[in-house]
Amino acid sequence: MAEVKFRCGMLVFPNLTQLDMTGPYEILARMPGSEVSLIWKSLDPVRTEHGLTILPTATFATALPLDLVLVPGGGGINPLLEDTETLAFLRRAAASARYVVSVCTGALVLGAAGLLRGRRATTHWMSRDLLPAFGALPVNERVVVDGNLVTGGGVTAGIDVALAVVAEIAGRAAAEAIQLAVEYDPAPQFAAGSPESAPPAVRDAVLARGAARQQDRAARVARAAALIGA
Repeated sequence: MAEVKFRCGMLVFPNLTQLDMTGPYEILARMPGSEVSLIWKSLDPVRTEHGLTILPTATFATALPLDLVLVPGGGGINPLLEDTETLAFLRRAAASARYVVSVCTGALVLGAAGLLRGRRATTHWMSRDLLPAFGALPVNERVVVDGNLVTGGGVTAGIDVALAVVAEIAGRAAAEAIQLAVEYDPAPQFAAGSPESAPPAVRDAVLARGAARQQDRAARVARAAALIGA
């Protein structure tokens, strides 16, 4: 008899932030019984925002039913907020998935798919104020669990998100074993990992660099929210 796998599907798309996806991938791929697929519209190579190329392993049409669907973030989410094909796939996948997960600004894509109404959620600190447009209840935490919805803060929070999911599925001991195997024991050299702790000049510089992207994102969020009546 064939072994039943826990199927995890991760959305990949042009200009995604690769660590949003590869961090959780490393954790979930190590979970006993897991099978992880990378899903996009085609099997053509996908270029991430800084040039790393990723090969999808399934398409929207060929992906098997998923136990977990995960949406990473990055600058590339802006077009996805109004991409009817991608949003329709996420609605289908989420309807039968045991867990719906996002990392960073992937939460906004879930919102555009109508999957955040009335749910507690988080995202990257620069975009957290956009969550209410989709009817979500924004939370300033690194990992937020609301029923089967698990959302994470920016980029590196994806590892924490995945460990939380593994603990839910396979138990704490399994999550701790994976954490130890990958030696996930953060001890950053600088206390600049949040807008609250970062020096004001550093925070202002990051905001300035992302201003055009955020302006475009806010406009797309408003249009997407109007389409779903959020």
